[in-house]
Formats: sequence, structure tokens, C-alpha cells
Amino acid sequence: MSSAIYPSLKDKHVVVTGGASGIGEGLVTAFARQGARVSFCDIQDAAAAALIQTLLGSAHVPAYGHCDLTDLTALADYFQGLGPVDVLVNNAGNDDRHSLEQLTPEYWDDRIAINLRHMLFAVKAVAPGMKARGGGAIINFGSISWHLGLKDLVIYETAKAGIEGMTRALARELGEDNIRVTCVVPGNIRTPRQLKWYTPEGEKEIVDAQALKGRLVPADVAALVLFLASDDAHLCTGHEYWIDAGWR
Repeated sequence: MSSAIYPSLKDKHVVVTGGASGIGEGLVTAFARQGARVSFCDIQDAAAAALIQTLLGSAHVPAYGHCDLTDLTALADYFQGLGPVDVLVNNAGNDDRHSLEQLTPEYWDDRIAINLRHMLFAVKAVAPGMKARGGGAIINFGSISWHLGLKDLVIYETAKAGIEGMTRALARELGEDNIRVTCVVPGNIRTPRQLKWYTPEGEKEIVDAQALKGRLVPADVAALVLFLASDDAHLCTGHEYWIDAGWR
């Protein structure tokens, strides 16, 4: 299957949070192959180094920065060091399972910091530069989980529901400056992390529940994100875009 090339992404400065593995790795790879200048952050240094090795032949080799996004001072320092940004992909998150009985105020604060808070502060960091450059694209990552009401993810699902509301608010807030804000809602994407939670039988149940029977992988998600980041999506903002093969 051939893939689209978006001339408008060439040489654009794209930032991907949580870019060292899983969906993030797929995003970094896809943008690098478009000729974009990719910066990505994570806390997985070894995985980031391995990813960069696979992309050494790119027009712009991606630049990695270690950053714990739950530390807002570190987040601000990271973005300040990047200079102006054309595209921000707020991908970082953590879907560790948790029961209601395990919930404490401290765990709540930690999960919200990992899955929601950093996204808003990343937007705050890049918005002035985007305004100065005449516009930009911000793509936040939601999740199908809260739409399905999956078990053992109550804080994660609360955060992901909040991301969709935040996306709509920011689209209105930033629209007059030609900054587009959208939200990607992935279904179950086959990554090494997700394989921790699903047996082959469990994966079959997911595919059986999909309208389309292919198994989603990070490259499928990246294809949607590339479009939303490109000039082809110049009037797309304030909404959620699903990539779930019709999983219900």
C-alpha cells in the first residue's frame, strides 16, 4: 500500500511528546519520512536512541530530549529550548490499569499529570511561536476507552474525556490566530505495551468487534495525524477524528 506525501510538511518543525515507543515511535518515523524537522521528548532514553538510529538517513534526523512532562518546570525548559514550533502532537500518556479501591489523592494527581495536565501546558508553551509564524497545528491524543467504558481505567478515561473538551475549548481560543486544534481518538493499537494486556484471544475479540477486520498498528494512526498536521486539513479544527476500524 502506497502512502501519501504532504509537501506542506517538508521542513516544518514538528514536536511529538512521548515519541520513543509505541504510537509515538510511529509518529516520529512518519514525520521524519515526510522531510519534517522532528523534535521528540520522552523518558525512555535507550528506546529513543534506537529509534534515531533507524532514521539516520532522513533529511532531518530527529532530535531527542529527555523530559518528564509531569515536571512543569522541565516541560517549560524543554519547549523554550526548541524555538518556534509548527506542529505539536500531544501524544504522551500512560494507561496503567487501576481499580477504584486503589485510588488515592496522590495517585489521582499523578495520573492526571501524566495523561492530561502536560498537554495544556505544552500548548501554552508553543502558542506564542505559532501566533508569530501565522498559524500552526496542535493534535491531542484522546482514547476510545472512555467511549466504551472499559474497566480498570477510571482516571485514565476521565483524563481522556477531558482532552476532548480541552481540544474544543482551545480550537475556539486559538482559531483567530490560525492555529488548528484537533483530537485523534485511536482504537486498540497493536504495540508492545498493549500486548502486555491482551492475549491472542483478547486481540481476536477486539478484531471481531471491529467493522473492519485488520489489526491497527501505529502507522495507521500516523497516517491520520499526518493529514491533520498538513495544509490539506487547513479548515479542520475543534473536533475528534477516529481511527478504530469501527470498534464498538
